[in-house]
Amino acid sequence: MEHNDHLFALLIGGGLILLISWLPMLLRRVPLSLPIMCVAIGYASSFTSILSVASAADPAATPAAETISEIVMLLALMGAGLRIDRKFGWRAWGTSWRLLLVAMPITMMAVFAAAHWGLGFGAPAALLLAAVLAPTDPVLAGDVQTGAPGKGDDGETRFGLTSEAGMNDGFAFPFVLLALALQAGTATWEHWLAIDLIREMLIGIGLGFALGRLMGFAMFQPIHMKLSDTGDGLVAVGATLLTYAAAVLLHGNGFIAVFVAALAIRSARPEDEFHAKMAELTNQVERVLVMLVLVLFGWALGHGLLASLTWQGGVLALALILLFRPVACWIGFIGSSAPRTSKRLIAIFGIRGIGTIYYLLYALGRGEFTERGQLWAIAGMAILASIIIHGVLSTPLMAYADRLRGRHGDTAGHFEYENYPSR
Repeated sequence: MEHNDHLFALLIGGGLILLISWLPMLLRRVPLSLPIMCVAIGYASSFTSILSVASAADPAATPAAETISEIVMLLALMGAGLRIDRKFGWRAWGTSWRLLLVAMPITMMAVFAAAHWGLGFGAPAALLLAAVLAPTDPVLAGDVQTGAPGKGDDGETRFGLTSEAGMNDGFAFPFVLLALALQAGTATWEHWLAIDLIREMLIGIGLGFALGRLMGFAMFQPIHMKLSDTGDGLVAVGATLLTYAAAVLLHGNGFIAVFVAALAIRSARPEDEFHAKMAELTNQVERVLVMLVLVLFGWALGHGLLASLTWQGGVLALALILLFRPVACWIGFIGSSAPRTSKRLIAIFGIRGIGTIYYLLYALGRGEFTERGQLWAIAGMAILASIIIHGVLSTPLMAYADRLRGRHGDTAGHFEYENYPSR
């Protein structure tokens, strides 16, 4: 019987990989997304005995769930950094800074207030919910992000969503640590500000930049035996894992380190086609893993992941997408010269997904929260709503944005990598 279960798992896995390759072509002109289909497949499988997971109501008890979601996030961050064609700078990245430094904190404060005073959560649990729901997702936002390296940044909308998703995962992590410390009763504001926030971010940025420049040199600069000569996109996977592990071992922010390293690598010989090969490989591996996570997410929905959801929690999950994000972006974009359509679309596509799952797995695997069931239910509802709403809207709205950009042009091109001498 166990042998048959193993074969069934291989059967489902092989079919899912083929489906991942085929469905994007089928769904290209349909207001549906691959994540929606994978969640639906997982939900349907919950009524069969095909899948068997340790605990659907508490995914933190599922072996390897945290590791898989962590790897998916890291690959997505590397892929996002490699796809960005715009030179790094304060002015050129103005949209990104507004989303990171204004819109994200406002969103966190709104979620915290709603959870703490509206739902009666303790301060640690309310902060944890705010932290895990704050970052937009670099994984599920593929349909609204920039294209392959060297193709331009595809306008302010796609650039803004890609750069935001690449940065805010790392900036949310210190608040997850603060929630854990508050729950354990060991939090001191001085330690959190100086160590968990500032020191870890500085180490992550510095180490990511140094390793990215070093790996960029190894890939493109030596006269003989350049890594780019291998033509093997797995180099990006190695760079991702090495950078993350090194940053964490040195007590730095690993997520920021990976994204910064990707930007540093991208700046080395930016016209080289090897960037596209690396981005493509990370995207392929990431897609397989993320679809596995979404199938399991759908299965968990069918087995009671939302059982603890109250109507107030459901309202909070929907308000995050339909109210908090748009209002926060509206405030963040005050005084911005970005195109009006871009600002509206960026406000709409605050996609939540794998990052939320990973942060909850991380926190609930290390701390005891009495609101555990409600945390999973609200987060699960927010992810499900995001997958459905954004999955339906992404195809028509982004097609409209691309047509509009084609007619009127876009100022983003001024900041792309260009005029680099070939070697």
